[in-house]
Order: sequence, then structure tokens, then C-alpha cells
Amino acid sequence: MIEKNRLKTAERATDRRNFMLGGGAAIAGISALNFLSGPATAAAVKRQLKTAGEGDVGILQGALALEMEGIAAYTIAGGSGLLTPGTLKVALVFLGHHKAHRDSLANLIIKAGGKPVEPKTDAEYTANLNLGALKSEGDVVKLAAALEQGAANAYVGQVAALQDRSIGHLFAQLSTDEAVHWAVLSGALGNSVPAEPYLFG
Repeated sequence: MIEKNRLKTAERATDRRNFMLGGGAAIAGISALNFLSGPATAAAVKRQLKTAGEGDVGILQGALALEMEGIAAYTIAGGSGLLTPGTLKVALVFLGHHKAHRDSLANLIIKAGGKPVEPKTDAEYTANLNLGALKSEGDVVKLAAALEQGAANAYVGQVAALQDRSIGHLFAQLSTDEAVHWAVLSGALGNSVPAEPYLFG
């Protein structure tokens, strides 16, 4: 059962990256979570993206949906009572980072004349991320590490697709934050430093 949960968590991280690489956008009412519970193939993304918009705004919408997902995960898991005070303190710092990311992305979308994608409900996030299955602090940290790894990969993977170089700079900053989050969480899980280079992208 534990191994099965590990595989599902790894698949979610991969799906999170593939969502942004394959579609590059999220429309209002559709978040990255729709793809986390199933295969996030490029074809599946394209079927959903009916009015997403193209180019940088579409990519920003997809990034915003991912940040909202991260905010929900930290908020719901943080309020679960599963985290010790020390871990909760770190989770709240990471939550603050994700809220700042959300605000930066939403502001750019508004400046470009778009309407930021809306967040899902807590019930939808809980169901799609299977948060009800979290039974221990270790479960929460493993899920958070997988989501942060997926987010770092997603941002790195989109930099080359952006037209506006200033947004590319923001995505580089965002990917760095996500990578730091992943490193902290991975270390807390007792994982060794990966021997291979190019950890993200």
C-alpha cells in the first residue's frame, strides 16, 4: 500500500510537469488538478483548453492554477493536525511563498488584459490530490515534495516558450523557490542528494 501511494505521488509530479509542457495554459474553471488524478497527455490538455488563450497569458494561467493548487495543499494539510510545530512553521513559510507567486502571476495576467483563473473549492482540491488519504506527517511531506518537484520542472520547462523575457525571469525565480522547497522537504525525508546533474527541467 505504501509503495502504491509512492508511485501515485510520483505520477502526480510527472503529470504536473506534463500539464504545463503539453498545454501551456489553463482556462477559467479548469485547474491543473483535473490532470493530476489521470494521465496528463498533451491530447487531454488540448481537449480541455477551449478558450484558454495562447502565448504568455495562457502559460501564466497554467502557472497560476498550479500555485493555487500548492496554496490549497499547504492550507488543507497544514490544518489537518498531522504536522508537528516545527514542520508546520516551515509549511507556513512555503505557503507564504506560494501566495506571493499567485499574486505576481495574477497581476501579470490582469496587466495583459486577461482574467485570472479561479481557484477550485477545498473539496475539489482534497479529492483531486487525495488529501483525505494523508495519515501522518511523513505522508504530508512526501506529497508536498512531489508537488514542489513538479512545479520546479513545470517552470523550467516553460521558460523557453515565453515571449516576454521579463516573464522568463520571473519563471526562473519561481522555479528556484520551488527547487528550494523540494530540497528542504527531500532532506526532511532523509533522501540523499541525487548523483545525476540537471535535476529539473
